[in-house]
Amino acid sequence: MEKKKILYISQEITPYLPESEMSVIARHLPQGVQERGREIRTFMPRYGSVNERRNQLHEVIRLSGMNLVINDTDHPLIIKVASIQAARMQVYFIDNEDYFKRKFVLNDADGKEFEDNDERAVFFARGVLETVIKLRWAPDIIHCHGWLTSLVPLYIKKYYYNDPLFSQSKVISSVYDVDFKNSLNPEFKDKLLLEGITNEDVDILKDPNFMNVSKLGINYSDAIIQGSQSINPELASHIKSSGKPFLDYQPLDDYIDAYNDFYNKVS
Repeated sequence: MEKKKILYISQEITPYLPESEMSVIARHLPQGVQERGREIRTFMPRYGSVNERRNQLHEVIRLSGMNLVINDTDHPLIIKVASIQAARMQVYFIDNEDYFKRKFVLNDADGKEFEDNDERAVFFARGVLETVIKLRWAPDIIHCHGWLTSLVPLYIKKYYYNDPLFSQSKVISSVYDVDFKNSLNPEFKDKLLLEGITNEDVDILKDPNFMNVSKLGINYSDAIIQGSQSINPELASHIKSSGKPFLDYQPLDDYIDAYNDFYNKVS
């Protein structure tokens, strides 16, 4: 019987970023699921704060070189990879000088959110999916962690839906108690209008605040996991009203088995 394939897309993963609820889960969940007989691939952004030398990142030439057009501008897609030796696990990094060279993650040194975080989310989501296509690797489950991955479900359902690699993929979104304070660029919605994606599909982003960006991800996901013990009540209510398969918060001592069982129910 062929191994189930799980694609992990995360806003942050330790040890490449400091430990947080999300980064710890995104580090240990893929390893645990791999040890339970699944095949995995894991992606995160190559923020400028990720130390390439210490973590032994290197470019994967055969996967790099594509340009992604965002807001009528070409942005080269660079793919790097590193290994977590103890886990026998590789992590792929989505890189681009325009979006990820700066030495911070989503905020500058003064804590101000970057004005192009909307385009960074677009580039990250599309960069991951285009790379998976180049790998010719068809995931059964795509598990997204963090608001920066909220566009992945939209793209899978509306833009890549004809691609045979994703035709059977189910998208699960983990929702965390991590947000952003200011609305994203007001033109965010217009930057998403690729073939197959209409104004109506992204109408919720007329005000691209954290709540609406998160709701967009939930709306196009097949199932939801609550990654933090408590999340925004409005989001919790939206998840409940969606009627989608839902896994409540799981304690860190046994969440891997619970997530693995949930994958079976969703796929």
